Amino acid sequence: MKIAHVRQRNAPAGAAWRLAAALDDEARSWLDLEEARLALVAADARRAHNSPLFRQPLTTLDAHLARGLRIEALRELVDGAGQTDADARQDAGDLDFGPPILHPPSLRDFYAFEGHVRTMWERRGGTVPEAWYRLPIFYFSNVSEIRGPGDPVWAPRGSQELDYELEVAALIDTPVRDLDASRGEEAIGGYMIFNDWSARDLQRDETTVRLGPAKGKDFASSIGPWLVTTDELTDATAGNGYDLAMTAAVNGEETSRGTWSAAQFSFGQMVERASADVRLRPGDLLGSGTVGSGCLLEIREQTLGRYLEPGDEVTLRIERLGELTTPIVERG
Repeated sequence: MKIAHVRQRNAPAGAAWRLAAALDDEARSWLDLEEARLALVAADARRAHNSPLFRQPLTTLDAHLARGLRIEALRELVDGAGQTDADARQDAGDLDFGPPILHPPSLRDFYAFEGHVRTMWERRGGTVPEAWYRLPIFYFSNVSEIRGPGDPVWAPRGSQELDYELEVAALIDTPVRDLDASRGEEAIGGYMIFNDWSARDLQRDETTVRLGPAKGKDFASSIGPWLVTTDELTDATAGNGYDLAMTAAVNGEETSRGTWSAAQFSFGQMVERASADVRLRPGDLLGSGTVGSGCLLEIREQTLGRYLEPGDEVTLRIERLGELTTPIVERG
């Protein structure tokens, strides 16, 4: 399944997001899941008594998870799409898409691709620490500045070195604690594209004191355009991930290319590390870290020749996960 928050392009400002599921592999047609729920209850009123999915209005994915329901539960609505009327079906061209999860409780970003890690250490004149090969390392990012597809991003105050970072994010959809890596991916409801924006000049100052990153990272995180469940990816399983291409483009020109399968750590291992001695909650996000070559810090000289500026447009693409486009604007 592909699950997204959508609203009509001509909707009034501030209109509520609605939860929808794609009806075709290319995500050209979308099913309004609340309309589907109402139609299925009308067809058989017993559903409202027999299943918690049908007892209350379906508003957002955040609310769905808060009721203790997993993403897989939504499949019943998609499977029943034939019993819904045409008003529940919408063309992608008529829709705006929001972040797949609107208010994640937390965001842990890992550091899982050796190509990126090695380049970062070599630029500092060092080598990759031995501990990196043993431990999936992460930092906590800021969940108050989540952006969706098309939402603008700008460099934070005092920064002249705005950079994108090409990553995958996994969404936790069930409470877990101390989960073994062999079962870690059972806690994941799906995956999405993640752009972990960086202000490199601020980050450079912060890392000299070996704490952070903080203000070099917490000004924006972009996710979307939708969440894709694991069943759509399993035939591409390879290495510690999936044999799916990851690319970035600035103003239509490709600047980065890598593959998900190059990750040193699987998301199962990341879940194990993240859940050690603590509770992961439904809605929590785990980022993969930047794929090798997946940021301008690594490949700026060979490609764009500079960091991002107002007027640029950044598009991240991951096979089967879609594409996430962000305009860069002046700071207001």
